[in-house]
Amino acid sequence: MTTPGDETNSGRAIDRVRSIVEEMTDDEKLWCLDGDAPFWAGLTYLGESGYHKSPFRAAKVARLGVPGFAFSDGPRGIVVDQATCFPVSMARGATWDPKLEERIGDAIGRELRAVGADLYGGVCVNVLRHPAWGRAQETYGEDPHHVGEMGAALARGVQAHGMACVKHFACNSMENARFQVDIAVDEAALHEVYLPQFKRIVDEGVAVVMSAYNSVNGEWCGDSRALLTDVLRDEWGFDGFVISDWIFGLRDAARSVHAGLDVEMPYRMIRAGRLPDALEKGDLAWEDVDRAVERVIATCLRFEEILARPVPGREVLACAEHRELAREVAAKSVVLLRNEPVDAGPLLPLDPRSTGSVAVLGRLADRVNLGDGGSSDVWAPEVVTLLDGIRAAAPGAVVSNDDGTDPAEAAVVAGEAEVAVVVVGYTRLDEGEYIGEFATDHLMDLFPGDDDPELVEAFTAQVATERLIEPPPHVVARGEAGGFAAGGDRSSLRLHDEDVALIAAVSAANPRTVVVLVAGSAVVMSEWDRTVPAVVQSWYSGMEGGHGVADVLFGQAEACGRLPFSVPNDDSDLPQFDARANEFTYDAWHGYWYLERAGTVPAYPFGFGLGYTTFALEEARAETSGGGIVVHATVANTGGRAGSDLVQVYARRRGSDRPFRLVGFGRVGVEPGGRAGLAIPVRTESLAERDLDAHAMVVRPGPYDLRVARHAGDPGITTEVVVD
Repeated sequence: MTTPGDETNSGRAIDRVRSIVEEMTDDEKLWCLDGDAPFWAGLTYLGESGYHKSPFRAAKVARLGVPGFAFSDGPRGIVVDQATCFPVSMARGATWDPKLEERIGDAIGRELRAVGADLYGGVCVNVLRHPAWGRAQETYGEDPHHVGEMGAALARGVQAHGMACVKHFACNSMENARFQVDIAVDEAALHEVYLPQFKRIVDEGVAVVMSAYNSVNGEWCGDSRALLTDVLRDEWGFDGFVISDWIFGLRDAARSVHAGLDVEMPYRMIRAGRLPDALEKGDLAWEDVDRAVERVIATCLRFEEILARPVPGREVLACAEHRELAREVAAKSVVLLRNEPVDAGPLLPLDPRSTGSVAVLGRLADRVNLGDGGSSDVWAPEVVTLLDGIRAAAPGAVVSNDDGTDPAEAAVVAGEAEVAVVVVGYTRLDEGEYIGEFATDHLMDLFPGDDDPELVEAFTAQVATERLIEPPPHVVARGEAGGFAAGGDRSSLRLHDEDVALIAAVSAANPRTVVVLVAGSAVVMSEWDRTVPAVVQSWYSGMEGGHGVADVLFGQAEACGRLPFSVPNDDSDLPQFDARANEFTYDAWHGYWYLERAGTVPAYPFGFGLGYTTFALEEARAETSGGGIVVHATVANTGGRAGSDLVQVYARRRGSDRPFRLVGFGRVGVEPGGRAGLAIPVRTESLAERDLDAHAMVVRPGPYDLRVARHAGDPGITTEVVVD
């Protein structure tokens, strides 16, 4: 396991931790097992935009000089203060670029420290089992290997400056039902599909794991010894600490401590009122409490040297360097799905020098639309819309705008322009963290009694010392500065009827129409995509998104994004999804695995994306090297423009009933008419299967078929390697 230093595993460090815990009073130990803030006062502060005003603190024992930790959420940036808003994680997943994601983590880590926090809660890596999931935008895609590599890169970048938290452990990919649903999943599916990305990030040395709200196989995740101890600590060797998800993250105070959950966040809620009784009755032992406190302190000490470094000033927030990075990411995340010839050649890229007029149409064209309005909401100081970006990218063009409310009027505007750009899709009202009604009968008895007046006084004094943070104008304008948007799972994978009507009207009026899709995951577009020559998926593209997307539309940046999920032709092509389920079964089949097994051809396959040139995969071979595997591939650029291509490696043990699974990927730049080679490392553990007798992941010896391809639907080139 990679760590900032090796002191944690030394006898000196263990002795130091235990000596601190031995000096604690019983009350101080219990204080470390939940958030520092009082529940009711904290909840009131939360409703007054407190999520954006100060970090959440826990486990601070001033008498002994124990600093505890200070948490700020993510994942598209720091949610405290006015910070850089990067494109959402799903957009960054479309870059397939771990090095770029590590740079984002580095920038976020600097801003984390600048706002007074040291624990970042934005490494969200639940796989996208179904695109209707409301928080799809917060993860990287449908494949555990791809998600794990991207999440590990983010954690590495952040942990150059502070601590990172990976979430939500585990099987948390239904939003509206998250407080009630029990996920039934067999051992093989759990360990081969829903946990590998968490294991990858634990191996990277992540400091903290956050448990999920939902139940898995009959146990609430925050109370699950099977997950938090048997798997996380005993099987994987995790040596950090575990925190709960917010407010209802555990159900049984004593059981959660036994299970291995160390800190209830963010308030003094369930544990504060119930652990003393559990200790008195013998339902919990002080040894259990000591163990949890030791884990928290030991982890903080592991990062002591890093956290002692000078803290960046507030000027780092949304600084020019980070905004330029946000623009770069926004461009590299754009996925070009369709680019048919119009007149002399493909419609895109547009030429800013010769394009005389552009009509930018749709209700989202000039709207600040950064994504989820829940815990991942970032208060960017200002936002570049796509209309802004197009005007800047083509300063000599006449750029007209219509909000598309009346498709007939929009068609008139489109017909008078050389090119029409239609911006359609979703907002925070359509998808995101669910802050709406849910079944609360089984939760009512979890609410605590009145706050301790002394604690309220201390909390109020602490809040008063915080820097005065005001919401930026665009947040005030949307009228949500004091609370969260409802969000939730999507009710449909298709566009709103008014968006479809707008596309139809505009494309009929102007054959040079580009559709720009704004969404957190897959959109079913079979009813309209063939009626327009060009379609791009631009995601929730961050505060510089307008510039980044325009850079791609006008060819100032390469179209290099690739889909991190499969796009079906119809909703019925996908596994079942029930946003109101009380019980639900997850099996081993979703995404491209499910489609391939069913013999269903997707509209756009996992890993797919067009560029502004064309490529051919010419040869591939594999060899074992240093205990791992290296795949060598050669890519030819068959077009007339320089570009880069993404090569993906899928593997299956010969004779196995498992599907081909992604086990490696790499990008290579190639000049026009040229060829370039690349070497893609494949870790042998990526080939592991669950042994149900040994209850362990094992790499079975024998021949493995490797398919080297440009996307999941590409037959590519098959080679083999023999694993001893």
